Amino acid sequence: MSQIFDIADRYVESVAQMSPLSATYMGVPGHDHEMNDFSPEAAESEADLDRATLAQLETAPTEGDYDRIAREAMLDSLRLSLDRHDASEHFRSLSMIFSPIHSMRQVFDLMPRDTEEAWSNIASRMALIPEGIASYIRTLEEGLERDLVVAKRQAIETAGQCDIWNGSAEGHDSFFEGLVEAFRQSGIESESIESDLRAAAESANRGIAEIARFLRETYIPGASDQDAVGKERYSLAARVYNGIELNLLDTYNWGWEQLAWVDSEMENTAGKIAPGRTVEEVIEILDTDPDRAIEGVDEFQNWMQQLQDRTIAELNGVHFDIADPVKKIEAMIAPPGGALAMYYTHPSEDFSRPGRTWYPTGGKTRFPLWGEVSIAYHEGVPGHHFQLGTTVYLSDRLSRFQRLLGGTSGHAEGWALYAERLMGELGYLDNPDYYLGMLAGQALRSVRVIIDIGMHLELEIPRDQPFHPGEKWTPELGLEFIKLKSRFPEDFVTSEVSRYLGIPGQAISYKVGEREWLSAREESKRKLGADFDLKEWHTRALSLGPMGLAQMRRELTA
Repeated sequence: MSQIFDIADRYVESVAQMSPLSATYMGVPGHDHEMNDFSPEAAESEADLDRATLAQLETAPTEGDYDRIAREAMLDSLRLSLDRHDASEHFRSLSMIFSPIHSMRQVFDLMPRDTEEAWSNIASRMALIPEGIASYIRTLEEGLERDLVVAKRQAIETAGQCDIWNGSAEGHDSFFEGLVEAFRQSGIESESIESDLRAAAESANRGIAEIARFLRETYIPGASDQDAVGKERYSLAARVYNGIELNLLDTYNWGWEQLAWVDSEMENTAGKIAPGRTVEEVIEILDTDPDRAIEGVDEFQNWMQQLQDRTIAELNGVHFDIADPVKKIEAMIAPPGGALAMYYTHPSEDFSRPGRTWYPTGGKTRFPLWGEVSIAYHEGVPGHHFQLGTTVYLSDRLSRFQRLLGGTSGHAEGWALYAERLMGELGYLDNPDYYLGMLAGQALRSVRVIIDIGMHLELEIPRDQPFHPGEKWTPELGLEFIKLKSRFPEDFVTSEVSRYLGIPGQAISYKVGEREWLSAREESKRKLGADFDLKEWHTRALSLGPMGLAQMRRELTA
C-alpha cells in the first residue's frame, strides 16, 4: 500500500471511530451499536483530523497516476470541508432534508436485521438517540448565541418531520416502535432483545420529541426570517457541492437557456403523444390513463425492481461492463417523514449490504409510469448505483477515502442526470411517454439552477421573461415558477423549494455536473475522432473515482 493510500485508509478508520453513523453509512463494521457526538467539541476534533491529514498528504510522495489522482481528490475534499468548518457552518447544520436528526433516523434503514447481534445493535443505538440529540442541541444553542442560525422554515419543517417519526403526528405510527414490530416478525426469538428494543424505542421517541420541542420553543423564536443566504455563503456552498468555482450570474443565465431548450423539446414530444394537445393536456392524459399506471405500492415496488434487474442484464457487456457485486440492487419504499425526492444508498464496503434505491410515496398508491422510468435510470443503472457501486468495487485502484467518502454532488448527480440523457441516446426512452418524463426531469433541474441561485442571491427575473419580469426572486415566486415549469405534483414541488432553501448550492449540482460530463465527452470525441469508443470512455471516466468537477475536467480532457 502506498503512503497516500495508507493515509486515506487511516483517515477512514478515524472517521468511523469519531462518527459511528458515518461508519454505518460507509458499511464499515464495528460501530453499529454506537451514536455520534454532535457537539461543538466533536466538530472541532473532526476539523483537527482534517488539518492533520492535509499536512500528511501535502508532504507524502506519490507513486503513479492512481496515487496522484487519489491525493488531489482527497486534498480538494478536505480543504472544502475545512472551509465550511472555518465559516462556522456546522453551527447551523439544520435543514428539512439533511441534519443530524435525519442521520439518526435514516441510519436504521441501512442496519442489518438478520441476527440477534444485529438487533442488539439496533436497540443499543436507539437507546442512545437522546444523547445524540442532547449533543446536537448544544451545537444549535451555540449557533443561536452567535447568531449563526438557519431560516425558520427549515426548523418548522424538521419539527414536523420529527412528529411523524415519533408517532405524535396524527395518522402516523412511531418509526422506532415499527422496528420493535419488525423484530417480532423477523423469526428471531429473544425476550431480552425484544425488551431492550421496546425500551430503546421509548427512549428514541422521547429524544425526537425533545428536539422537536427545542426547535419550536427555543430555536424557531431565534431563527432567521430570511430564507436567502446571500452571495458569500452561497458561493462557499456551491464550491462544496460542486468542487469547482462557478460564475453564479453566468450559471443563472445558462439555466434560463436550458429551460428554453427543454420547453421546446417538451412541446415537440407532447405532439407525438397526442397531436394538437398542449404539454399540460398531454400530462393530464399520462397521469389519468389507467393503462399507463400501476396501482398499489407493493406492485410498484415490484415493477421498479424488475426494471432495475432488466436494465442491468441488458446493459451489461453491451454498453457497460458491470462487476458481479454491482449487479445486485434493491428497490425500496422509503419510510414516511422525509422529503419526497427519490434517493439512493450505496453498498457497504464488502457488498453485504447492496445498493438500494428509495422511493418516498408521499402516501400515494397510484403511480403513472411516464415520469418513473427515467428517474429509475438516474437512481439505479446506469446512474447512481452503477457509478457508486463501481466505485466501491474498485479497491485495486481507488483509495479507501475515494471509495467511501470522496466526491461531490456535482460529480455524482451530474453523472446520474447524464445517465438519464444517455439512456435516451441508447434507445431506452424511444417511447415518447418516457422521453417526456426525462424532459420533465430536465425541466425541474433547469428550474433548480434558476431559482436556487435566484432565491439565495435575490436576483432579478430577466425583463424579457413572461414570468414576473423585473421582480426579485422570493420563495413564493420560486414555488409559483416551479409549479408552472416542472409539471410535478404540488406536494412534491413544495417540498423541493424548502429543500433548495435549506441546502443552498446543492440543487444546481445536477445540471452543472451534467454540463461537465457532456463537455468532457465532447472534448474527448474531438480529440480522438474515429478512435473514440463510448463504452471505453465511460469505463475510464468511472475508474477515476469520485472527485470535484474541476479535477474531473482536468483528468478527462487532458
